[in-house]
Amino acid sequence: MSEKKNSDLFCLEGEIALVTGGGTGIGLAIAQSLIDAGAKVCISGRRADVLKEAVASLGDTAIACEGDVTKAEDRGRMLKDVQKAFGAPVSILVNNAGQNFKKPALELSDEEFDQLLDTHVKAGFALSRDVAPAMIEKGKGSIVFIASMASYMGVPQIIGYTTAKTAVVGLTRGLAAEWSKQGIRVNAIAPGWISTPMTDRAFAGDPVRKEKVLSRTPIGTMGLPEDIGQAAVYLCSDAAKFVTGQCVPVDGGASIGF
Repeated sequence: MSEKKNSDLFCLEGEIALVTGGGTGIGLAIAQSLIDAGAKVCISGRRADVLKEAVASLGDTAIACEGDVTKAEDRGRMLKDVQKAFGAPVSILVNNAGQNFKKPALELSDEEFDQLLDTHVKAGFALSRDVAPAMIEKGKGSIVFIASMASYMGVPQIIGYTTAKTAVVGLTRGLAAEWSKQGIRVNAIAPGWISTPMTDRAFAGDPVRKEKVLSRTPIGTMGLPEDIGQAAVYLCSDAAKFVTGQCVPVDGGASIGF
């Protein structure tokens, strides 16, 4: 039996987190939830103005590092900035950075397909590989990938995104199988349809698509970014100490709905 109280199991005090794509939407909500649980957080992204505004909202236990996760030199600088700012290496990594191209498969170029794989899969793997040695030395660490409903179901006109997000689930399982005995738990979250400024704008111009989404979501509403944030807190905390290699849908039942 654990000697910790339930409230203590979710505490992340002493943890150092890096959240890629942490300036807006789901990434920002994850960063805020980790901070609320006691962690210190570095958010990364490519837009300095967005990061500056985000850090101001997150408070004194957050820093930002501008950079592109697909570039090795930027990834290295992020990890150095974390060490310098917090005096310790990353103990929680959330691979959230992503992008999408919505177009028919026949119109998706090789370059666009590669770009999606580079961002979601190759950069996520590279950052995980780079933070793993310090986690292994400590005997403890948590890595979370952000997957998607597209990891589980076919969605028209996002074939590159679907391929990348499906690969993310395989990456989660493979790394968990290799690293869990050394103390690194690797999991993923598959968000359902979450209400963010970007999705709200998209649905405002496509009410038919919104109705289709809600009709197959048993809870009957869109999720909120903080729903994903709280799931990340759970997976990174001692409450999930026996959970690894899993992809957790946080989707209002969309993945099982009819």
